[in-house]
Order: sequence, then structure tokens, then C-alpha cells
Amino acid sequence: MDTKELLKKIRLLEIKTKGLTKHIFSGEYHSAFKGRGMTFSEVRDYNIGDEVRTIDWNVTARFNEPHVKVFDEERELTVMLIIDVSGSKDFGWKTKTKKDLALELAAVLSFSAISNNDKVGAIFVSDQVEKYIAPEKGKKHALVILREFIEIQPKSEGTNLSEGLKFFRNTQKKRSIAFVISDFIDDNDFMEGLKVTRKKHDMIALRLVDEAEATLPSMGIVQLFNSETKETTWVNTNSAQAKETHAENFRRFEQKLTNDFKKSGIDYTSLSTGQDFIKPLVHLFQNR
Repeated sequence: MDTKELLKKIRLLEIKTKGLTKHIFSGEYHSAFKGRGMTFSEVRDYNIGDEVRTIDWNVTARFNEPHVKVFDEERELTVMLIIDVSGSKDFGWKTKTKKDLALELAAVLSFSAISNNDKVGAIFVSDQVEKYIAPEKGKKHALVILREFIEIQPKSEGTNLSEGLKFFRNTQKKRSIAFVISDFIDDNDFMEGLKVTRKKHDMIALRLVDEAEATLPSMGIVQLFNSETKETTWVNTNSAQAKETHAENFRRFEQKLTNDFKKSGIDYTSLSTGQDFIKPLVHLFQNR
């Protein structure tokens, strides 16, 4: 992709997702993710309904009239996007791949963060950390993250999310919000890494799925290629048995994943390449 085409794609992405950020996600994001605490703002006269515990007794004694302390939420947060860039990112049955969906999510989350004056950074991970972008504020930095994601050419096609999670823990010492964006097709025990990371950081898992993973489309006898293992398999996609086996394997994987996230106490939702991601993402934010 040449520079002109890249800039055009980023600009279109910015226009599309900033509208969503402004009209849909801004309030949900702010209420879903709390700041690190409360900071003192000012002292004012007591009003009926104010909590007694907020009374500043020293100022009250000095002026012989009740005064209360006012506190503001300390809002500044750090948002990290831990994005799976393994070989399966290029899978997509129709018009959108998992990477396309991940890119839109990265844009919405980045612009939501900067619109709330929060820092945002990114870790791109395959079975190794492919790229680290330290968290900073501002629109320019958000656009850097999107550009790097569009252009990235991973050194590996494999998946080991634990490597990205370990890197995240080592680089982010203060409590942060981490969105793990992946299809979670990983033979390694990434759930243990998520549990360890959750002890200090706020973790949200966004799973990328494609409808062809749930329902095998009828295409006759086709050769399926695993972009991560480089293995190929011939499958008769018109076969009822093949369709049922495919669907059952997907259901089992999905149920196990859902149960594991629930047991771990990690907020989680699935987002499909063939459907609008707005509703499930808003629902996730509202339930926090």
C-alpha cells in the first residue's frame, strides 16, 4: 500500500469511527472506566442534601457557617490495545477480515480514549511481540497506532498471546485498561496469563469471529489452508456430516472460552466480521 492509499484509508477510518465515538461511545466509555480516585477541587458553602461526611470542619469553624469539600474524579487513564496479528487475522468469508474488524475496534477505542484525555498505546503480538507503541495522548498518536497496524508485516504467523500479556505487565507498572483483541485461537495457555495480568490491570477481551467458523458454507470439495501451521486439509463442504462436525467443534470451543472468561472474572464479548459491532460493544460497556 503506497503512502497516498494509506493516508486515504486512515482518513476514511477516522471519519467513520470518530462519528461513532462522539455519538455513541463517548458517554459509555467514560462511565465504564473509572479514574484512579478522587482529587480535592475546592471548598464551597453547604447546600441542603450534601453529605455530612464532606463537611470541612476547619473552614466551617473559621467562618461560622457550614462548608463542604468538593472532589473531582481523577480521570486520566492509560488504555492499552493488545492486538493479535497472527496468521488467522486475514481470515474472512465475505467482505471483511478479522484484521479489518480489529482495525475498526482499535480506531473506536483509541479515539474514545483520547476524547477523554486518556493515554493510549498498543502491543501487536503473534507468538512474539511484533511491535510496541508506548501510550501517549492526542489524535496524532492515535493515528500512528492505526497506521502501524495497517502496515505491520508480522515476522511470525503463530499465536502466543501470553507473550504479549507478559510484555504488557513488564512495561505498564501503573494500573491500566487493557483490551485484548483476538480470535483466541491459541494452543498455549493464554487464560493463565490473563488471570495473572488481571490482578493488577483492568482486562477486557474482545473476540473476533467470522460466520464461516460457525457455519461451513457450501462450496463443494475445497482445500482449507491453516495460515498459522501452513497445513492444508481437503473438506467436502456440501457434506451434512462435515457441516455438523464443523459446527459442533465451533460450539464446544465457544462454550469453553465463555466459561473460562466467566470463571476468570474477565469482561468478554464476541464480535463478528459479518455484523455490526456497535451493539455488543455498547452492551459490554453498560454492563460494567
